Amino acid sequence: MKIGILCYPTYGGSGIVATELGMALANKGYEVHFISSALPARLDITNPNIFFHKVNVQTYPLFQYQPYDIALSSMIYRVVNLYKLDLLHAHYAIPYAYAAFTAKQMLKEEGKDIPLVTTLHGTDITLVGQHPSYKHAVEFSINQSDTITSVSESLKKDTLQLFKITKDIQVITNFIDNDEFKMVSDCQRNHFATKDEKILIHVSNLRPVKRVQDVLQIFKNVNAKVKSKLIIIGEGPDMEIINEFLEDHPDLIGKVRLLGKVNDLYKILQLSDVFLLPSEQESFGLAALEAMAAETPVISSNAGGIPEVNIQGETGYLTEIGNVEAMSNYSIKLLSDDNLLAQMKKNAKEQALRFDLTNILPLYEKMYAETLSTFQK
Repeated sequence: MKIGILCYPTYGGSGIVATELGMALANKGYEVHFISSALPARLDITNPNIFFHKVNVQTYPLFQYQPYDIALSSMIYRVVNLYKLDLLHAHYAIPYAYAAFTAKQMLKEEGKDIPLVTTLHGTDITLVGQHPSYKHAVEFSINQSDTITSVSESLKKDTLQLFKITKDIQVITNFIDNDEFKMVSDCQRNHFATKDEKILIHVSNLRPVKRVQDVLQIFKNVNAKVKSKLIIIGEGPDMEIINEFLEDHPDLIGKVRLLGKVNDLYKILQLSDVFLLPSEQESFGLAALEAMAAETPVISSNAGGIPEVNIQGETGYLTEIGNVEAMSNYSIKLLSDDNLLAQMKKNAKEQALRFDLTNILPLYEKMYAETLSTFQK
């Protein structure tokens, strides 16, 4: 089977899932064509079954905003024709499902057609999709897809509440390749903390929805009770909030490490004791799953699909959004009890194994086969 994957090339959850899925399919012998504005961050282009097609947008003085959607539709059309693709898989409704529909219409003019699978990842529904400028286009794109999937039951429910969807939505959860989270030597831990210190970690794109201010306040509360360090990985608009916090709390400057973007994230996750995820919205909680794969328990909000991943009292603790006091108390409880911490680390890994790539990939393969079978009737 020849599959075209349309995705964002960045480190965001949808791009990561699309890239990892495509590479897994390629490893099983499928021919996978990535169509995006840049080479996806984690894509192994050396795999002989993987092809990358860059969407180039022609600059022109009359255009205040370059027409990326038109260039994307044209590239999808060309790749389908040149490489005789069997199926398109759009990760994120806008612009990918919308552009794929346009490409399909172009193909139909030549007596050709191709099935389209659209996977909903989160903010394409809960944030971008709700904007008046996009809502009707998002709804139209979803309904024009031949198969629709979402990464969590929570996101499926939100989609059905927010849009008039005329087709069934299958839930195929996000996944993780636990083989990538092989344990590394614990001697690296002393790069970040002393033996008697615990390590809290937060990983995100530092947007307001991630509530980095809560992360900082939780750490301040925890550090007052438990000797600890905080590691923050990522870049984004709320970095200034961190800088202002450190200016106001000079005594914590030596206890907070800002690492920016990190490629070998799992190596640092494995050195950590607690992962903080106080987000206002998470369609699934892929960051939490990555932490669990590294045997790191999670203290999180109960937003969106997080409760489908982080199990209260087993893999970590959940609270209402913004309940910094409860998150702080749970963190202190966990970090003050080595036996409890050890058990939750074990539980976290067991939970991550349930979402292993080997369990989820067959669901995608089955869905592809069913989509093609229905489309060809």
